[in-house]
Amino acid sequence: MTAETIDHSTLSRLVEAGAVEVAHVVGKTGGWSVVIRYGKVERPLAAQRSRQVRVFKRMDTLVSYLRDVGISQFDVDAADYAPGTASRPDRAAALRRTHEAAEYDKWFREQVEEAIREADDPNAVWISAQDAEERMDKLRAELLAQLESGDKAS
Repeated sequence: MTAETIDHSTLSRLVEAGAVEVAHVVGKTGGWSVVIRYGKVERPLAAQRSRQVRVFKRMDTLVSYLRDVGISQFDVDAADYAPGTASRPDRAAALRRTHEAAEYDKWFREQVEEAIREADDPNAVWISAQDAEERMDKLRAELLAQLESGDKAS
């Protein structure tokens, strides 16, 4: 079996063409996957979105799926089946990204609110853009002078 997978639409077309020779239902931790053999090739069925090997948590769901696709006979290898929670790395990663985005959004909103509070403070000191540029030019010149004097000392 290769790392390549087939999707639902490919499986449907293979069944319609009568090309599916065998469907293997393979038990794994947390559920069942399907490996389809057609010609000299065996490929596992992939989940639509993640493109990872699809794992059915319940055998009856898998049987219904296969019957709906047009496969009514298949063999079952339950040697490595262990009930439990099927791993969904695609969903776990998406959930982690969602939490990270929510945390960043919260932090960003807090920063904006703090900046608005500081800007609205009657004691806030404002400087013009020209003054800010002059201060940065002066600071940049001082830093460059320090770097140049450090280079010469080496």
